[in-house]
Amino acid sequence: MKATRRAAVVAGVFFLLTEIGAIAGMILYGPLLTGTDYIVSTGTDTNVLLGALFEVILAISNVGTAVAVYPVVRRHNESFALGYLSARLLEAAVIVVGIISLLTVVTLKQDLAGTPDADAATFVTVGRSLLAIHEWTFLFGPNFALGTATLLLATLMFTSRLVPRTLAVLGLVGGALVSVSAIAVMFGAYEQLSTFGFLVALPVFAWEVFLAIWLILKGFSPSALAGSIARRAGTAVVAGVSR
Repeated sequence: MKATRRAAVVAGVFFLLTEIGAIAGMILYGPLLTGTDYIVSTGTDTNVLLGALFEVILAISNVGTAVAVYPVVRRHNESFALGYLSARLLEAAVIVVGIISLLTVVTLKQDLAGTPDADAATFVTVGRSLLAIHEWTFLFGPNFALGTATLLLATLMFTSRLVPRTLAVLGLVGGALVSVSAIAVMFGAYEQLSTFGFLVALPVFAWEVFLAIWLILKGFSPSALAGSIARRAGTAVVAGVSR
C-alpha cells in the first residue's frame, strides 16, 4: 500500500505541475503569440525562453502523470491504462514540436538582428508560418490529445471508484467539452485563445487540479484497491485450477 500511496502523491504533484507549466508558458509567450511581427522586433527573448522551459516542464509532467498512475489503474482495465499512457505521450510529443517552432522564431529573430541587410518581409512570413505550426500543435496536443486522455482516465476512475465518482464525472465532462471544442476551433467556430475557449477549458482544468489535490491528500480509495487485489487473486486461482 505504501507504493500505491506514493504513486498517488507523485501523480498529484505532476498534475499540478502540468497546470503551472501550461499557464506560465502561455503568459510568458504572450508577446510572441499576439505580436505577428515579433520576429523583427527588438528587445530580449527571456520571456519566450522561460515560457519554453515551463512548457518542457508541462510535457515531462504530462508523461509523469501517466507513468505514476499506470501501475494502479492497469489492475482495473489495462487497455484503458495503456490508452491513457499513449495519449499523454502523444500530447507531450506534440507540445515539444510547438516549443521547437517558437524557439525557431527566437533564433531567426536573433539572426535578423545581426544581419542589417536581411529581407525583413521574408522573416516575417517565416515567423508567421512557425506561429501557425504552434497554433496547430496547441490544438492537437492540449486539446485533442488532452481530451482523449482525460476521457480515458476519468472513465477508469469512474468504473474503478479509485476516486469519488463526482470527481470522475467532472473529468468526463471536461474531457468531452475540450474534445468538442477542439473540433469547433478546427472548423473556425471561434479562436482557441478566446474568452469562450477559456470557459470551455475550465472543467478540464478543474478536474486536474481537484484530482491532484485529492490524490495528494487522500490517495486512491483503499476499498477499490482491495477489490482489485481480490479480483486479481481470484483470477490467478481460477487460472491455476484450469491448468
